[in-house]
Amino acid sequence: MNYRMRVAVVYLLGFFIDLINMFISNVAYPAISRSFHATVEQLAWVSNGYIIGLTLIIPASRWLAARLGSKRLFLLSLSLFMVATLGAGTANSLASLVGWRVAQGLGGGLLIPIGQTLTYSLYPANERARLSAVIMLVGLLAPALSPALGGVIADGLGWRWVFFASLPLATLTLLLAAFWLRNDETAAVKTRLDAVGLLMSCAALTLILLGLTQLGTRTERIGGVMLLLAGIALMAIYVRQSLRKPHPLLNLRLVALPLLRTSMLIYQLVPGLFTGVSLLAMLYLQNQLAMSATHVGELMLPWALAAFVAISLTGRQFNRLGPRPLFIAGCLINGLGIAALTLIGSGDDRLTQMTCFALMGFGSSLCSSTAQSAAFIETHDAQLGDASALWNINRQLSFCLGVTLMGLLFNLFSTLTEGSVTLAYRSCFVVAALSSVIPVALCLRLKDNAIVEKLAQ
Repeated sequence: MNYRMRVAVVYLLGFFIDLINMFISNVAYPAISRSFHATVEQLAWVSNGYIIGLTLIIPASRWLAARLGSKRLFLLSLSLFMVATLGAGTANSLASLVGWRVAQGLGGGLLIPIGQTLTYSLYPANERARLSAVIMLVGLLAPALSPALGGVIADGLGWRWVFFASLPLATLTLLLAAFWLRNDETAAVKTRLDAVGLLMSCAALTLILLGLTQLGTRTERIGGVMLLLAGIALMAIYVRQSLRKPHPLLNLRLVALPLLRTSMLIYQLVPGLFTGVSLLAMLYLQNQLAMSATHVGELMLPWALAAFVAISLTGRQFNRLGPRPLFIAGCLINGLGIAALTLIGSGDDRLTQMTCFALMGFGSSLCSSTAQSAAFIETHDAQLGDASALWNINRQLSFCLGVTLMGLLFNLFSTLTEGSVTLAYRSCFVVAALSSVIPVALCLRLKDNAIVEKLAQ
């Protein structure tokens, strides 16, 4: 195994650990609720705390890597993650559990941008599509396995072992990183930490995440709007000041790169929005069509199989076709699958249900894998740290924004349809399907021939 494959293995293990811990705790909610006498709204912070920790540490990733070195930072981050995992598994209150989950996120949040920067710097642009396909397959495997694995552990050993379960894999990753990764040199010129920018960006991201979370509830919606507006205003001030600095915390000028900008927007509009559509679809099938949770969960199988095909297709055809036709096909197929949800009128209509989820799995994954492959083509190796940080912040926000937007849309249609819940669900699916036209319009501006020629060189 050559060096770049070893680096890729370490990165993929860190990526898998991060995703597993994002999804695996959800299945243990009932047991955690009984243990701490917590409400559903309180339990949501078990996941939200981890996401907030993940997001807040990413802006500082490039500066920390320059000061400490990528290998040392990766090892320190993974060590913090393991300590916080032990803390989460031994927590004696919900507040303590949420606090340890934030610490888990702070440790795990650096595994992806640091590992991604190290790995992508070793692969030329024309080899990154296949690398991205492997990354997306790992990203597909983690959420597919997490609920089943977490359920078995929670039922057999208790909810605390849902957190302890990641420690063996984290230990293996720590050992491999220690022995396989080379000691990279720290920056010769030590740039000063943009402390004001760090505080402003963290405060803005926190307000935005809290606002999006509260917007999804009925009781705290006004507070959510206020927090979201405050976060957006603070973020606007941060962006304005950052663009004036010679050495900002994050190089926001990279967003001007067409491929990175388009890939980030498509991630918001397709995979991000699909997160909210999937949640509504699950509620619609169970609450309106009286389907069991087991039968609804089985629909993720055609989704996963179709996603596997789409990701494999991207890995094989990206260099030949370029991103534009793959993006357009993915958007339209995903939109068709969402629109077809309106045709499901019975819980027994399994063929239509499976077709919808297969179309959404193929279309959404075709877009996300193409975005992952295209995002860094125009980025120089020296800028990969900044680009990776921007990419991962955008990815984290897309999941929260998708759920919030679809939740708000459903509440709006519930009011407009005068209590017809089924019509409200279907109206949401129609609007979400029509939104697929927006990323198609963005893709038409991509210079696909030039990209294909660059990849062929």
